[in-house]
Amino acid sequence: MKRHDRPAQRIDLDRAEALRLLGTVSMGRIVFTRQALPTARPVNHVLDGGDIVIRTHEGSALTSQAQPADDNGVVVAYEADAIDPDTRLGWSVVVTGYARLVTDPGELVRIRALLEPWAAEPGMDHTVRIHPDLITGILLIARGEAPEDG
Repeated sequence: MKRHDRPAQRIDLDRAEALRLLGTVSMGRIVFTRQALPTARPVNHVLDGGDIVIRTHEGSALTSQAQPADDNGVVVAYEADAIDPDTRLGWSVVVTGYARLVTDPGELVRIRALLEPWAAEPGMDHTVRIHPDLITGILLIARGEAPEDG
């Protein structure tokens, strides 16, 4: 039997392990509402103090959604994974939380040094911080195998 023909075993991840795995990759997808419909965009990210930070540009749908000076921010989901297409094994993490524009000048300078946009465009000067409220993650391992210790 080929390895990818073996059924995968799904293991739910705790919050700490899900965030640790999220920190091992630099790309993910942000999901937000645009014209009352869900919209997903690929972005790169960095973890900063337990929050997910992304860069965006002025005029983007997400920037305009996150701009209001509302204390709550705008609800978004963020998903990243590392699943091998051949074995179908790996992990996936979904974070749901509130996104807010970062406006503090010192904080913007610090974050810009940490995170260069993956698809730099003129005006990629805006930074969005997502504070995770709900974190879910799964690990997909071959049935009968023990998960690796992190």
